[in-house]
Amino acid sequence: MEGVSDCEFPPMRTFHSGQPFSTPTSDIAAALEEVSIPTLLLSMVHLTGDPRFVRDFAQAGLFLNEVQGFMSEEDKARARAAALPAIVEYRDRGCPPPAPLPPELVKEMLDWAAAEPVDDDNLALVLEELDLDGADPRRPTALDSDRTQPYRVVVIGCGESGILAGIRLRQAGIPFVIVEKNAGPGGTWWENSYPGARVDVANHLYCYSFEPSNHWQHFFAEQPELAAYFDDVLRRNDLGEHVRYNTEVVSAAWDDDAATWTVTVRTGDGTETLTAQAVITAVGQLNRPQLPELPGRETFGGPSFHSARWDHDVDLTGKRVALVGAGASGFQIAPAVAEQVAHLDVFQRTAQWMFPNPMYHDRVPDGARWAMQHLPYYARWYRFLLLWPGADKGLDAARVDPQYPDQDHAVSEVNALARMMFTDWITGQVGDDAELLAKVLPDYPATGKRTLQDNGSWLATLKRADVRLIRTPIERVTTGGLVTADGETYAADVIVYATGFQATALLAPMTITGRGGADLHQQWGRRPYAYLGVTVPNFPNLFMMYGPGTHLAHGGSLIMHSELQMQYINSCLEHLIRAGARSMEPLPGPTEEWHRRTQEQITGTVWAHPSIAHSYFKNADGEIHTVSPWRLCEYRAFLQNPDWSRFHVRADETV
Repeated sequence: MEGVSDCEFPPMRTFHSGQPFSTPTSDIAAALEEVSIPTLLLSMVHLTGDPRFVRDFAQAGLFLNEVQGFMSEEDKARARAAALPAIVEYRDRGCPPPAPLPPELVKEMLDWAAAEPVDDDNLALVLEELDLDGADPRRPTALDSDRTQPYRVVVIGCGESGILAGIRLRQAGIPFVIVEKNAGPGGTWWENSYPGARVDVANHLYCYSFEPSNHWQHFFAEQPELAAYFDDVLRRNDLGEHVRYNTEVVSAAWDDDAATWTVTVRTGDGTETLTAQAVITAVGQLNRPQLPELPGRETFGGPSFHSARWDHDVDLTGKRVALVGAGASGFQIAPAVAEQVAHLDVFQRTAQWMFPNPMYHDRVPDGARWAMQHLPYYARWYRFLLLWPGADKGLDAARVDPQYPDQDHAVSEVNALARMMFTDWITGQVGDDAELLAKVLPDYPATGKRTLQDNGSWLATLKRADVRLIRTPIERVTTGGLVTADGETYAADVIVYATGFQATALLAPMTITGRGGADLHQQWGRRPYAYLGVTVPNFPNLFMMYGPGTHLAHGGSLIMHSELQMQYINSCLEHLIRAGARSMEPLPGPTEEWHRRTQEQITGTVWAHPSIAHSYFKNADGEIHTVSPWRLCEYRAFLQNPDWSRFHVRADETV
């Protein structure tokens, strides 16, 4: 259409631009009482094209899970009063899709929303997450079906990363099958159905960037809603026919002559083999329960089970329950069952640092859900308000400053401030109970282990007359309960082991055999490693999601990490298919250099602090090989454009 400028075409409506509405004005006004005001103002810029909605207001700051920008009640009321007529006028115009904003205005809005300049290193990442044009920038290229049809990929696991792998492979046109040991999708959210189970990353961030949900019932969703989300995503992306449930991978072996993987699976009918040109492992790190080696554990006379294998046939009502472990799972279980049981004994090895989160159990109010659904880009900016303070700010508190004087107390000034805040939160709830305070206040630097979040329910539970917190180590289990090292006996009708997972045993118990008979677990020993956390020398066409060195301990979302990793894997597969190559694997040199750099970074964090003996980050040697020490934007940059010079790519003529 020669002579017609782009601006004369009406903008296209995307999922992010909001759904049209005819909501009465009084109902809109009521909804605005329940929204995040900074997010509302950002949405108003899109709706009106007028930057005054951010220029005439100021956030006092931004903090994790504080979505009102510390704005005064007066300013919030002023913002609602300014927004309401604009929304009504937009409604009366028929809710047209907003015109795109100039890039410089979007950057101004980002800086305003962050309450600080968004640095150039982070800009690309946050713009991807915002995805204001609805383009899904991490979507792979659709490949020529003539090239992809002979290809096949086996994806191991149908949790969040396995579902993601299936979506992206389907979009690329690469044939695949997903093998899942459970009877349904969702991974950890299928398995962990214990009372109180919920996510500890705000849900509007803990979802796929291209599959947001504006319908979350809670800000931090409970397990049934999370399981339903992943099941819904799987169904809407037509993955059902590609998934084999109740099928567990026993082994995978590479055939160098055929350039294929032979994957042996176990079903209820026995074993069989699958053949594929590539394998993607999407099994997670927290999916194999860790039961404590306690003498007499098998002799207990009542029901006992791990929290990830919760026995819903056991009624806890009126029972004496022993909860062994008070990390992330126990922290959620105790408040959820305390009112139901007759008595609860909580056995905790190490006190946990926690930070305040008043929204932790809150439902998303109807007004906020209305705004998510209808106000242009409200949901995307709300996601940013969760991402920015919850991303690399935690890494700042984890970095060791060697010049900080008292390393036993804190590892830096920022870390000391975190410790002070956490301490104030804990002591403010415990009150004058010196005995309880001594038990619940950690003696190691803040953020050294997984930091839990609380709205007061945990410490309120421990203050109940029918709940005891025991810090003395358990010596043995008897037919009627547990005995601690001081000889004290604790009677129990039911024992729940909330004792975590075999987090450092990556890809166990599968046997994975690579080129020349290399055994992956023997090659790793106790030190699992992978180039960029994704590929390993001697194991061609094996790609890992949530592999070594990619666990997030400082913030962000594992789903975001998975999206970045799968984008990288898609690039690798595309390179193989377009080149007609048989296989690719990383060279030893770049892989060793990556592992060395990662270890160098990890040893400079509080996670490696020598005072922390018990941490699921650490292996039996006290080393950490599972956690990512990188800023989210750094890791994204590493994965953006694969450097093929760091791989051995085998073409047909060279094999």
